[in-house]
Amino acid sequence: MTSSPSPESDAATQELGRLLSRIALGDRVAFATLYRLTSARLFGVVLRIQADRSAAEDVLQEVYVNVWRAAQSFNPTLSQPLTWLRSIARNRAIDSLRRSQTSPSTVTAYVGADGEETSPLDKLPSDQPGPLALLEQVAEQRQLAHCLQGLSREQRQSLALTYYQGLSHTEVAQHLVQPLGTVKSWVRRGLAALKDCLERASTALR
Repeated sequence: MTSSPSPESDAATQELGRLLSRIALGDRVAFATLYRLTSARLFGVVLRIQADRSAAEDVLQEVYVNVWRAAQSFNPTLSQPLTWLRSIARNRAIDSLRRSQTSPSTVTAYVGADGEETSPLDKLPSDQPGPLALLEQVAEQRQLAHCLQGLSREQRQSLALTYYQGLSHTEVAQHLVQPLGTVKSWVRRGLAALKDCLERASTALR
């Protein structure tokens, strides 16, 4: 029996990216497939933070509601699909733990030596990006926009249709009314130029 590919293999990464592109267009079948492929792994991420299994199950549902609503914001040039999904799961689990702070059966506050009441939740990292992270995000977005401007119009169109709308090369060729080989060349050369530009920018910042 042939085993299914690892969730982090190249083939699986491409498949998850394609599913997210379809979900962004409202494809419920793609959403169900994504849930089947990733729910067990994301549930593990949630459980490591929110140990209450019942609460963790509720969090998992929140995660996929968030994925359905935010799929359009996924950018394959900035993050791997599974990394993006794990980030959502982690943030929702931390939110759940914070919400449970008022429940003494879940999180117990205690009085320290200085007489101040503290809670284990106070030590949780914030799920909101800090100033440095925000600056890095802005820099990445600007650099990506700059690199995209260096591509030809045809390359930008082909990449947008392929990676943001999830179209196959054949569908892109039909959409642009161009030969399939031409479209494949635009996508291949566009990706190579984009990768080279982003790598040069990253090296310059080190």
